[in-house]
Amino acid sequence: MASLRDIRKRIRSVKNTRQITKAMKMVSAAKLRKAQDAILAARPYATMLDQIISDLAARSGDENLTHPLLAARPVRKVELVLLTSDRGLAGGFNSNVIRRANRFLYENTAMERIQLSTVGRKGNDFFRNRGQAIRKDFGGLYQRLNYRAAADVAEELVASYLNGEVDAVHVVYNEFVTAITQKVTVAQLLPLQTLGPAQPAAPSEVATALVDFKYEPDRQAVLDRLVPQAVNIKLYRALLESVASEHGARMSAMENATSNASDMIGSLTLTYNRTRQAVITKELMEIVSGAEALK
Repeated sequence: MASLRDIRKRIRSVKNTRQITKAMKMVSAAKLRKAQDAILAARPYATMLDQIISDLAARSGDENLTHPLLAARPVRKVELVLLTSDRGLAGGFNSNVIRRANRFLYENTAMERIQLSTVGRKGNDFFRNRGQAIRKDFGGLYQRLNYRAAADVAEELVASYLNGEVDAVHVVYNEFVTAITQKVTVAQLLPLQTLGPAQPAAPSEVATALVDFKYEPDRQAVLDRLVPQAVNIKLYRALLESVASEHGARMSAMENATSNASDMIGSLTLTYNRTRQAVITKELMEIVSGAEALK
């Protein structure tokens, strides 16, 4: 049986741990609000940009609108971009996305070449420790995350695609659903996939849907400007989704850890009281026994 000193020491240790987990939960909750606002603001813009490109292609008529980032080709070389976090203590946030990346690599072993790039230290450390070749690690991206930083990464991937080094680029990340729910997603970044032409919501809107617009200088120039921007936005959105998911997962994990620490403190306190009572009872019995022996 543990001594009273050992139990007291254990209770103090668990209380200190509970203070840390509670503080981490509060920090993640504060960061989550800002990250959640950012992703909710980015989603409509990204969706509308894809819709504009789709409608532009659908209204092309006899014009042959093309863009190299929209044209699919036989896939022999693939690049997978893995988005994880730089820190742990986030529940299954990193393990879930790493497991999905492993499955993607296994399912595409028949490809001529499949290469891996990472954003986040956890994913990079995992695959390096297992001997997996990593083309590039975009370290420190989360500390300077903004549209320009995401666009720099996207432009590097686009250059690799246009040069024929890869035939497709996919991104695996956690999509933010709620503060306690994240969905592991594998999204195709290149070639860019659009939503398809918008469908009119009612028969009265058919005439409006068929009305074309005037483009300056022309449709092709507008398409050439929008498609690279859509790729940048798609990667930027994935990064924002991953950041929001990380804060949500860490907040949930730290809340569970704090609750478990409280339960453990209660159990240890009960054990301490029982042990203390047993010690007192034993001492009383010894005193009574000694008194009886003196009679």
